[in-house]
Amino acid sequence: MLEESVFNALASSTLAAVEQALERCDVDCDAQWKGDGVLEIAFDHGARMVLNRHGVAQELWLADRSGGFHYRYDGSRWLDTRDGSDLFSVLSRLVSQHTGQAVILAPV
Repeated sequence: MLEESVFNALASSTLAAVEQALERCDVDCDAQWKGDGVLEIAFDHGARMVLNRHGVAQELWLADRSGGFHYRYDGSRWLDTRDGSDLFSVLSRLVSQHTGQAVILAPV
Protein backbone atom coordinates (compact mmCIF):
# COMPACT_ATOMS: atom_id res chain seq x y z
CA MET A 1 0.00 0.00 0.00
CA LEU A 2 1.17 3.49 -0.81
CA GLU A 3 0.99 6.32 1.66
CA GLU A 4 -2.29 8.16 1.13
CA SER A 5 -0.57 11.39 0.06
CA VAL A 6 1.60 9.49 -2.46
CA PHE A 7 -1.43 7.70 -3.90
CA ASN A 8 -3.42 10.94 -4.16
CA ALA A 9 -0.57 12.76 -5.93
CA LEU A 10 0.00 9.86 -8.31
CA ALA A 11 -3.71 9.49 -9.10
CA SER A 12 -4.13 13.25 -9.64
CA SER A 13 -1.15 13.43 -11.98
CA THR A 14 -2.49 10.44 -13.95
CA LEU A 15 -5.93 12.01 -14.34
CA ALA A 16 -4.27 15.23 -15.54
CA ALA A 17 -2.14 13.18 -17.98
CA VAL A 18 -5.31 11.59 -19.40
CA GLU A 19 -6.85 15.02 -19.90
CA GLN A 20 -3.67 16.29 -21.61
CA ALA A 21 -3.42 13.18 -23.81
CA LEU A 22 -6.99 13.74 -25.02
CA GLU A 23 -6.20 17.37 -25.83
CA ARG A 24 -3.05 16.39 -27.76
CA CYS A 25 -4.97 13.83 -29.85
CA ASP A 26 -7.50 16.47 -30.90
CA VAL A 27 -10.40 14.02 -30.69
CA ASP A 28 -14.03 15.06 -30.62
CA CYS A 29 -14.74 14.79 -26.89
CA ASP A 30 -14.92 17.04 -23.88
CA ALA A 31 -12.98 16.18 -20.71
CA GLN A 32 -14.16 18.02 -17.60
CA TRP A 33 -13.33 17.80 -13.93
CA LYS A 34 -16.39 16.85 -11.87
CA GLY A 35 -14.96 17.35 -8.42
CA ASP A 36 -11.72 16.34 -6.80
CA GLY A 37 -10.37 13.22 -8.45
CA VAL A 38 -13.17 12.76 -11.02
CA LEU A 39 -12.63 13.28 -14.75
CA GLU A 40 -15.65 12.94 -17.03
CA ILE A 41 -15.17 12.43 -20.77
CA ALA A 42 -18.22 13.24 -22.87
CA PHE A 43 -18.67 12.36 -26.54
CA ASP A 44 -20.88 14.06 -29.13
CA HIS A 45 -23.20 11.04 -29.46
CA GLY A 46 -24.08 11.29 -25.75
CA ALA A 47 -21.82 8.59 -24.33
CA ARG A 48 -19.75 9.35 -21.26
CA MET A 49 -16.80 7.79 -19.51
CA VAL A 50 -15.83 8.60 -15.94
CA LEU A 51 -12.33 8.08 -14.56
CA ASN A 52 -12.00 8.62 -10.84
CA ARG A 53 -9.68 8.10 -7.93
CA HIS A 54 -10.80 5.56 -5.33
CA GLY A 55 -8.75 6.25 -2.22
CA VAL A 56 -9.82 3.34 -0.03
CA ALA A 57 -8.82 0.75 -2.65
CA GLN A 58 -5.97 2.92 -3.95
CA GLU A 59 -7.21 2.39 -7.48
CA LEU A 60 -8.37 4.39 -10.46
CA TRP A 61 -11.84 3.35 -11.58
CA LEU A 62 -13.06 3.73 -15.15
CA ALA A 63 -16.77 3.56 -15.94
CA ASP A 64 -17.85 3.17 -19.56
CA ARG A 65 -20.98 1.82 -21.21
CA SER A 66 -18.95 -1.33 -21.95
CA GLY A 67 -18.33 -1.91 -18.23
CA GLY A 68 -16.32 -0.92 -15.22
CA PHE A 69 -12.57 -1.26 -14.85
CA HIS A 70 -10.31 -0.99 -11.80
CA TYR A 71 -6.63 -0.06 -12.11
CA ARG A 72 -3.91 -0.45 -9.51
CA TYR A 73 -0.48 1.14 -9.72
CA ASP A 74 2.33 -1.46 -10.08
CA GLY A 75 5.23 0.93 -9.53
CA SER A 76 5.42 2.17 -13.12
CA ARG A 77 1.90 2.13 -14.60
CA TRP A 78 -1.79 1.53 -13.85
CA LEU A 79 -2.89 -2.03 -14.61
CA ASP A 80 -6.38 -3.54 -14.69
CA THR A 81 -6.94 -5.71 -11.62
CA ARG A 82 -8.62 -8.42 -13.72
CA ASP A 83 -6.67 -8.81 -16.94
CA GLY A 84 -3.52 -6.71 -16.38
CA SER A 85 -4.18 -4.35 -19.29
CA ASP A 86 -2.68 -0.86 -19.15
CA LEU A 87 -4.97 2.10 -18.41
CA PHE A 88 -3.83 4.16 -21.40
CA SER A 89 -4.21 1.19 -23.77
CA VAL A 90 -7.78 0.62 -22.66
CA LEU A 91 -8.57 4.34 -22.84
CA SER A 92 -7.14 4.43 -26.38
CA ARG A 93 -9.38 1.54 -27.44
CA LEU A 94 -12.52 2.97 -25.82
CA VAL A 95 -12.00 6.52 -27.11
CA SER A 96 -11.37 5.09 -30.60
CA GLN A 97 -14.67 3.21 -30.39
CA HIS A 98 -16.57 6.28 -29.23
CA THR A 99 -15.11 8.68 -31.81
CA GLY A 100 -14.65 6.36 -34.79
CA GLN A 101 -11.05 7.57 -35.07
CA ALA A 102 -7.88 5.63 -34.37
CA VAL A 103 -6.62 7.15 -31.13
CA ILE A 104 -3.47 6.34 -29.20
CA LEU A 105 -3.30 7.97 -25.81
CA ALA A 106 -0.08 8.03 -23.84
CA PRO A 107 1.16 9.90 -20.78
CA VAL A 108 3.82 12.53 -21.31
